[in-house]
Amino acid sequence: MGRYSTPFVGLLLLFCLVSSSEAEYLKYKDPKVPLNVRISDLMKRMSLEEKIGQMTQIEREVATPDVIKKYFIGSVLSGGGSVPAPKASAETWQKMVNEMQTAALSTRLGIPMIYGIDAVHGHNNVYNATIFPHNVGLGVTRDPVLIKKIGDATALEVRATGIPYVFAPCIAVCRDPRWGRCYESYSEDYRVVRTMTEIIPGLQGDIPANSVKGVPFVAGKNKVAACAKHYVGDGGTNKGINENNTLISYNGLLGIHMPAYYNSIIKGVSTVMISYSSWNGVKMHANRKLITGYLKNKLRFRGFVISDWQGIDRITSPPHANYSYSVQAGVSAGIDMIMVPFNYTEFIDELTRQVKNNIIPISRIDDAVARILRVKFVMGLFENPLPDPSLVNQLGKQEHRELAREAVRKSLVLLKNGKSSKKPLLPLPKKSAKILVAGSHADNLGYQCGGWTITWQGLSDKNLTSGTTILSAVKQTVDPATEVVFNENPDANFVKSNKFSYAIVVVGEPTYAETFGDSVNLTIPEPGPSTITNVCVAIRCVVVVISGRPVVIQPYLSKIDALVAAWLPGTEGQGVADVLYGDYEFTGKLARTWFKRVDQLPMNVGDKHYDPLFPFGFGLTTNLTKY
Repeated sequence: MGRYSTPFVGLLLLFCLVSSSEAEYLKYKDPKVPLNVRISDLMKRMSLEEKIGQMTQIEREVATPDVIKKYFIGSVLSGGGSVPAPKASAETWQKMVNEMQTAALSTRLGIPMIYGIDAVHGHNNVYNATIFPHNVGLGVTRDPVLIKKIGDATALEVRATGIPYVFAPCIAVCRDPRWGRCYESYSEDYRVVRTMTEIIPGLQGDIPANSVKGVPFVAGKNKVAACAKHYVGDGGTNKGINENNTLISYNGLLGIHMPAYYNSIIKGVSTVMISYSSWNGVKMHANRKLITGYLKNKLRFRGFVISDWQGIDRITSPPHANYSYSVQAGVSAGIDMIMVPFNYTEFIDELTRQVKNNIIPISRIDDAVARILRVKFVMGLFENPLPDPSLVNQLGKQEHRELAREAVRKSLVLLKNGKSSKKPLLPLPKKSAKILVAGSHADNLGYQCGGWTITWQGLSDKNLTSGTTILSAVKQTVDPATEVVFNENPDANFVKSNKFSYAIVVVGEPTYAETFGDSVNLTIPEPGPSTITNVCVAIRCVVVVISGRPVVIQPYLSKIDALVAAWLPGTEGQGVADVLYGDYEFTGKLARTWFKRVDQLPMNVGDKHYDPLFPFGFGLTTNLTKY
């Protein structure tokens, strides 16, 4: 026995070493281990190549399994309209995410990638999803409980497609409606925008009472990581020009554009996206003072900071003119994850070169990677990296559509009701001999939903996705004996000769997103004005305006009997008919000032020279008890 003792002891020691090494290796995968221990344990195992991979977000189109494995890609996204197939089902989305995630998990350390998507008014890239009103309408509701429910429903629909991360909410404070992204803003008043940050606990779950301020929180596999955007001042650019310069004092920036970020961070928001815009001439993507100094150090934000699409490229003018400088400036400013999204090898090679040449210190890389891993650990991505097939039936669920319908009702603003207060037109009678529904937007789901729906810019398409147009809603609401005649752009003779009891005219803006929506005139395009004139001069009419912001309406106001701002209501047009016909009262109050003339802009509540057509907070009600 004695002669075997030395080898036996050696084998025993080797077994112990292997066992302890294996246990140590698994430490970062153990959810019972404290968060910071998991982060440090994983990071000490990571090569520079693996760290930079975590900082890289690439577009779905180029995210093959081989690319994800070779470059240790940390994140993939769908840009606006980027889908695995036209009208793709939830199962098809899950299959795509599954293949990508399986590739990420097969790497040496098995770090899951995080898939992100713009879900800015519901899961808007996805066919059959519930499309909620855009933020410009939701601000009108002043209802944080409703907003939280919308966040919860959106999270479930996003998870139905296997995606755990959304680039929402937009908490811009739009100070000039000429801005093409104004419909993504809840209000011109930061107090309304702060209230609407309640969508964050809807998306992510309620942060525990004992949580440390600034630490991200996601409550499990039915919730998603959220993203407060676009930091900071995106809604305050000069003349409302997208990606332009926000000219405002430091105190003004903190007083108007920063408050919603305080609330978002307190509520545990996981990520913050940087704005394309500049503040007093300094590009936000290169603003170390505001990203590292204020957001990370002063506000103690512990999630990760992400660039916008090609955001670092746009530090220079023209974009990508000096990519080495852009990488250095953006990463040094404190951006942790770069939305590349296509030329990933160029980004990876350049950042690697700069770290190896001590241009960017490894400590900056480690800060970025720790933040990215913190979010992935907190949200349970290591424990539940793959899509959950049991959630596919959450997409476009009827309960979510009913919630969206409620949101539509509460987002409508009644601006005029009768040419005299003694003769209101609304609510409309359900029983009439014959009524006219007219206008380019009455039977067009694409116009109703606006930009960021199925595609980036949106589409003029009656059959864009599943939903109810306003015309369909009217037909479903009126008495079966009422004849509903639809004529998109009737001439005056047609209107006069048909003996209509009344007309509903639905007109508004075309679809747009971002810079394509910037407007210097804010007019309703033809044939909208002609339709208003032809119909409303001849018979009593209610005009419903479908738009992403206040538009020029004063020239037509005297012709109109009743006027309703419906904003961009989304797929559930039945909510419009619910209120027009008196099943519910009008309750919405303007969250934006409605100007008389474009030359008054910018004009916001509290300004010295405040002379609006309809002031901030205005909104008539229909006292249904009288009817």
